[in-house]
Amino acid sequence: MVGLADNEVLRAFASYATIVLSKMMLMSTATAFFRVTRKAFANPEDAASLGKGENPKKFIRTDEAVERVRRAHLNDLENVVPFLGIGLLYALSGPDLASALLHFRLFVGARLYHTVAYLAPLPQPNRGLAFFVGYGVTLSMAYRLLRDHLYL
Repeated sequence: MVGLADNEVLRAFASYATIVLSKMMLMSTATAFFRVTRKAFANPEDAASLGKGENPKKFIRTDEAVERVRRAHLNDLENVVPFLGIGLLYALSGPDLASALLHFRLFVGARLYHTVAYLAPLPQPNRGLAFFVGYGVTLSMAYRLLRDHLYL
């Protein structure tokens, strides 16, 4: 990619963004896995694929394991998307490499731990703390951007 070789912060952001996006993509695969293994589908056409002679309507249901994975995935969407936008702007703003790495690593670590805490499930406040660490990292980058580069 043009510019990544010359900008260590941008290269670091691209690396950590790729990790967190890949993890987020795996969550949709996990949802599909749980739907198939638990035979819990949201759509009639998906349930109908289980074979002839079965009543597909009985497989259109909710399952706690499927819903838990879905909620973890939705939480990723709510947190990773802002991180990507703010993190990219932050990376382009010329921050110190050590500070940027701390932000990126904390965010990715918090999201990975959040997923483990959600799926295991670990008792609270594990998941809540992981959420707030990741959220706080994104707020910190936003604050630094506004503090140092606000244009009025």
